[in-house]
Formats: sequence, structure tokens, C-alpha cells
Amino acid sequence: MSGQNSATTIGSLPDTAADSPLAPVALTWLVWSLFAASIAALTVRVQTGGEWEISGVIAIDGLTVLMWFVVTFFSGIVHSYSRRYMAGSTHKTAFFVTVFSFTVVVMGLVAADHIALFGFLWLAMGLLMAKLIGIISGWDQAQAAASVARRYFLASSALLGVALTALWWTTGASTVSGIAAAADTLGGPAWLVAASALVLAAMIQSALVPFHNWLLSSMTAPTPASALMHAGFVNAGGILLTRFAPVITVDSALMLAVVAVGGASAVGGKLLKSVQTDIKGKLGCSTVGQMGFMIMQAGLGFFGAAITHLVLHGFYKAYQFLSSGGQVEHTSPSATTEHTVGRMASVGGAVVTLLTGLVGGGLFAVLTGKGAHVDAGLLLTFFVVFTTLHAARSAVQHSSLPMMARYGAVPLVFFPAITVYAVVYEAISGVLSGLPMVTTPTELTLLHGIIAVIFVGIYIGIETGIHEHSQRLYVALLNASQPSSDTVLTSTEDYNEY
Repeated sequence: MSGQNSATTIGSLPDTAADSPLAPVALTWLVWSLFAASIAALTVRVQTGGEWEISGVIAIDGLTVLMWFVVTFFSGIVHSYSRRYMAGSTHKTAFFVTVFSFTVVVMGLVAADHIALFGFLWLAMGLLMAKLIGIISGWDQAQAAASVARRYFLASSALLGVALTALWWTTGASTVSGIAAAADTLGGPAWLVAASALVLAAMIQSALVPFHNWLLSSMTAPTPASALMHAGFVNAGGILLTRFAPVITVDSALMLAVVAVGGASAVGGKLLKSVQTDIKGKLGCSTVGQMGFMIMQAGLGFFGAAITHLVLHGFYKAYQFLSSGGQVEHTSPSATTEHTVGRMASVGGAVVTLLTGLVGGGLFAVLTGKGAHVDAGLLLTFFVVFTTLHAARSAVQHSSLPMMARYGAVPLVFFPAITVYAVVYEAISGVLSGLPMVTTPTELTLLHGIIAVIFVGIYIGIETGIHEHSQRLYVALLNASQPSSDTVLTSTEDYNEY
């Protein structure tokens, strides 16, 4: 604020090796040790199969060891990155303790078999993430953002509690595995309540539209915490649906509804992103869309594909958040700023894009066997084609290479990428092979086709810039993409953690 002078309260950042408190150092080493142990557990699981358990309490299966590997890796990166990022912060130790506690809770959640333990750890996971969002105790906007997130997470936990209680009442089983084994007996009002509550809990945790406000309001979290949130926490919705796949797949109408809500969020995230101007806001809206794709895959019966999506998206989004500072350009838009939305591609660019998408989809079908039959696998392959088309079009438009080199480079980049995706998908499906319902493709119906047509129509409208011609739509999207007003920092004088 003009007219005020503030004394410098902090000097140069301390050397992370020499001046770091004991807790961050010890916890960083400990989490990397957990990562090494997770690699060992995953290796043993791949080689021997089987399941390790404490009967009625925990069950360590393929999903458990895979998530241990992923979560501890992301957490290790966040711990190491934060040694420098949080240097000099008065909240450094609290931050590290909370991140490590979050890691341990998630590791426990994916191993929990007793429904009471599962529900308790789900609640603890949400409360710890809310604490990370508001880790700066003297910052009013951060506390408001934590409060918003906490309300959503408590609602998610309450819905999960309703679902678990209904399933226990219906099946008499007090474990996740017991409920899965009794899934054939499920049906009626109690099942509908339980299944609907599970889907809603997953939607809230994964920030699907219309429950995305907590995610867009969470930008007060330190960037490493945002990376952990977008790479790990939001994935919990896919894990929940995979764990309770035998419950969700009882009725095809519910699965169709899951596809619909996932598709709505995938398109919604894309629309919301189109009106964002800041880097972290764009990444947040991108996560909303990507989680929609993940839920769609679960709704199609490809739970292995949903897990593959959350793993690969986690790696991508963690990198994007941790490198977000380097993406900020200190320039203002001008008349010469390139605007590619709605711009028609050249004939050569259109041909390259189309061929890349079609051949990429065919490559995925050959490598995975999906799309070879008239079932949901055909729709899964269709979305692979569509995603490849979108990414190839973006690469053709934004690449700085000469035209001919660009056209040749696009397929050379995308075909190996699709091959890697297919190989990772098959590998993860193999690790998950002991789980029930890893791949249960639903039958295609007319409604699936209608959803696909609507999805493509809206997406093409976005890519061609039709949505930009409606001021009413622009204002609606701008309002829908805004965080809660009390979480917005309007003056830098409001923020001083020192």
C-alpha cells in the first residue's frame, strides 16, 4: 500500500542442506525409503501374485502396491522440491509433517479392507488436504479456502458413510472384499442409495462439475501441495469406484449415468479453461476435465483404463504445477499475440491431424484389443482417437518448426506416445488382474451414442471458437470458473506470513 514502509523481515533463502530443520530432512529421507519399499512390494506382487492381508482389517493387492508406488514417488518429489520452496517459511515443519501424514494416510486407505477403517482414512485424507490448503495460518484467504475445501470433503465423507452403512446393512459384510463378494445379492432401494452415494462421493473428491469450486478455490495452497493435490488427491474418486466396482456395475443404467457425468465434466473443464488467464487456474480447470475422462472410463467398465489415466495424468500434472513458475510470461497480450482458438488449419495440417488420430486409434486397438468388438471398448478407442486428434491439432498449430518438419514430427511423436500408453495400460491391467471387475465393458446403447455425439459436438464448437461469440455464455463460464470470493487475494498487503 502506498505511503507505507515495511521493514525486511527475511533475508536470502537459507541453504537447504545446512539450515533446514530436522523434521523436513528426516521426513524426506523417510518418504524416499517408503518409495524404495513400494518398488520392492510391487516387484514381488508382479512376480508372485497373490494377496497379503490381515483378515478383516487390511488387504494388500495389486491396486494397493501400485498406488503405494505412485503416491510415495509423488510425495518424495514434493518433499525434495519443498526443501527449497519452503525455505525460510515459518510453516515449513508443519507443512512437511502434514504432507508426510497425508502420504501415510493414503497408503493406509488403499490397503484398508474394513469399511470403518476405509471411511476413517477417507475422512482423514480430506482433512489433511484442507490443512495443506490453509497451511499459512495468518492468511485470511488461505483459511477461507481451507474452510471451503473442508466443507466439500466432509460432505464426501458423509456420503461415503451412507454408502458403506447401506452396503453393510444389505450384505452383512463389514469389509470391502466381503461386499464385493456379495455383490450378486445387491439391488433395490438400499443398493441405489449406496451406489448413488459412492458416485457422488467420487465426484466431489475428484472435483467434477458441479463440485469443482473447492479445487478452483484452493490456489492458496503452496505450489508443491497443489502438485500433490492434482497428481494424487483428486484421483481418489477413480480409486473409490474401482474398489467398489462390483457395486457400481450391478445396473447398466447407473454405469450410463457415470459416463454422462464424466463426459459433462470433461467438456465443462475444457470450457472453463477457455476463459482462464492465470497458469494455475488453467491447470485447475484442466484437472476438472481430465478427472471427467477418468470417470467416463470407469463408467464404460474399464476400471483398469481409469487407473492408468489417473497415474499418467498424475505424472503430467505434478510436472505442470512444479514448473508453473517458469510458464509465466511477463508480457501483455497485443495485436500480434497469436490466437489459435477458432483458427482454421491448413489443408496439410488438417490431413496430418486426421491421419494421426485415426492411425493412433488403430494402433491402440491393435495393442490392447479394445475396439475390436461392438461394446464399450469401441467407445474407449473412439475417445483415444478424439484425444489424439485434439493433441495433434494443437501441436500442428503451436509448434515453431517449419511447416513440413512440423507435419512429419507430429506422427513421429504421437505414435510412440500412444504405444507407450497402450503398454502402460496393459501393464497396469496385469497388476490389477486379481481385482474383481477390472475390465467389464458395458454393452453399447443408443444413449451411449447420443452422449458421444453431444460430447463431440460441444468439443468441436469449442475448438472452432463458436462459444466465443456468445457474451452470455462467456459470462456464465467466467462466473462458474471463479473461486469463492473470500479466497481471492485482492491486495498483496493482505499476505505476509512473516
